[in-house]
Amino acid sequence: MTYSSGQLLLFFGLIALGTLITRALPFLLFPEKKEIPKYIKYLADILPFTIIGLLVVYCLKDVTLNRTPYALPEFISILAIIVLHLWKKNTLLSIGGGSLLYMLLVQNIFV
Repeated sequence: MTYSSGQLLLFFGLIALGTLITRALPFLLFPEKKEIPKYIKYLADILPFTIIGLLVVYCLKDVTLNRTPYALPEFISILAIIVLHLWKKNTLLSIGGGSLLYMLLVQNIFV
């Protein structure tokens, strides 16, 4: 399917407009001089943990415990993430280290 130049221009213009709106909306809704509502502050505090929890559940939903490798790569990686985070207190290092360990395990050890 081919699009005309006008259709492409409209398409990319709408994408740019959508991006502009989503970037500007927080500044329009919550100006610098206006107090941020308590429920927005609450969401800002709780959502990162909620999203991480949701991602963990989503990633582990298809793991089977009754077939090899018995979810060992996943649980070894989760344990490494916990240990790294308790040791270094660096979220990026914890997630990156756990992801790297998981990739090494599933591609080299639990083949």
